[in-house]
Order: sequence, then structure tokens, then C-alpha cells
Amino acid sequence: MKTPKRLAGLVEEGLVDEVIGQLMSGKEATVYVVRCGEHIRCAKVYKDAKERSFRTNVAYQEGRKVKNSRQARAMAKGSRYGRQMQEEVWQSAEVDALYRLSAAGVRVPQPHLCFEGVLLMDLVLDADGNAAPRLNDVELSETLALEYHALLINQVVRMLCAGVIHGDLSEYNILVGADGPIIIDLPQAVDAAGNSHAAEMLERDVNNLRSYFSAFAPSLTDSQFGKEIWARYESGLLTPELPLTGQIQLDESPADVDAVLLQVEMAIRENEIRRMCQ
Repeated sequence: MKTPKRLAGLVEEGLVDEVIGQLMSGKEATVYVVRCGEHIRCAKVYKDAKERSFRTNVAYQEGRKVKNSRQARAMAKGSRYGRQMQEEVWQSAEVDALYRLSAAGVRVPQPHLCFEGVLLMDLVLDADGNAAPRLNDVELSETLALEYHALLINQVVRMLCAGVIHGDLSEYNILVGADGPIIIDLPQAVDAAGNSHAAEMLERDVNNLRSYFSAFAPSLTDSQFGKEIWARYESGLLTPELPLTGQIQLDESPADVDAVLLQVEMAIRENEIRRMCQ
């Protein structure tokens, strides 16, 4: 096929020998199958910001690092330079997350490089050697649904232990490779320790898995893995090997109303004293 414009640079640099064909086009990027020497890989070509329908919510941007304060100010102002920097940070988030998670043993495609807005990584194959399907395109038995759910919950835990939350995990960004599910699409990944919405995003990811797999395995319907995982994480006890039950003991003891009112009264008094001293 004719080499797409965005891939021409990789071909000229000798990083890609041949563009075999387009694999898919999504809300954030177009993915091509390419040949690199003896290896068949995929090239994820990010779409320009104006062409994307992806979430640009500030909740995802919180905690992301930039090189210096000038870039941070430009991004905050929304200048042309700032938008360029924001685009680079958005793209590098997936690259950084993939390298970080791959090193932590999480089931993600192995990244190789990112060059001029193109991410080159391993192509996930199914048992027949074809491009792996998305999870939502695979027919599941109850047994297989329980197996995949348990594996993916463990991957969520491994990601969190590595300090990363996917932020948009669902059956649409999980591939079913020859040896089981592989997690993809991480440009919205957030730093668990640096984002105040981390707990909410983690629970949403886990609940998305519950909603999908419970259609095949009803026993998962009332599971609370998200709350359990975050509670373990906050307590410093979370490890990839930690057994999870999907249940969490909620504190149902009655609130100490008198103690709460006392704290409110003390806060009011402190505020009044502070105003008198001004």
C-alpha cells in the first residue's frame, strides 16, 4: 500500500521497512501493520487534536509532568506553544505508561519507540497468527469469563502497584491474544499518587470489567473489587500476589455527632479569633 504521510519519516529513517496495511482507526489514532526487518509490528499514528474525540478532561491531565515552568504556563494559557506542549504530554503519557507497565510485568504490548507522533510497538496476535480481536468481539463461556476477569483484575492491581491507572479500561481496549487478554490504549493513563481523581478512575475501570463480564458470569454482579483494591492500596498492603475477595467491609458504626459538632464549633471559634487579630 502507499505509505501514509505520517509514517514516511519512519520509512526514511529505516525504522520501518514496509507498511503492510491499516489495522484499525479509532477515536485517537489510526493503527497500521508494518514490517521492521524480520518483525511484524504495529504503528499507532496519533490523530491531531482537532480530529480526535478523545477525553481532554482536566481530570486526566492532573499530575502529569512537564519539562519546565514555561511549558506549564503556556499549557495553562492555551497558547499555540502551550497546545503543542499539551499534545506532546498527551502522546508521551501512553509511551511512558507502556514502558513502565511492561517493566512491571503487566500484559501490555511491548513498545519500541515513539517518533514524530507515531508509536511503534509489538503487534498482538491470536492463536492463529492473525491480529488479535478486541474482547467485545469474542464469545465467552462463564468459565472463560471468570478466568479473564480474574486475570484482568490482577493486571489492574499490577498497574496500581506500578503507580498507574488506565482511566478508560473496558472491553473495547482489551485484546484477546494467543495467551489471553492484553491491555491497550493508554494515552489517558494517570499517576495514582499524583491525581486526586485516582480512586474514582480505578473504581470505574474495575466496574467496567464487572459490568461486561457479569453478563457471562452473574456471580460477579455484586463484587466490589474496585473498593477493595483501593483500600488495600491506601493502607500500603497491596501487592500483585495479594488474594482478593471482591468484598469489602464497610464501616456501618453510627457517627459520633457530638464530636463532629464540637470540631465545627472549634473551627468557628478559631476563625473568629483569627479575624479579631487581623
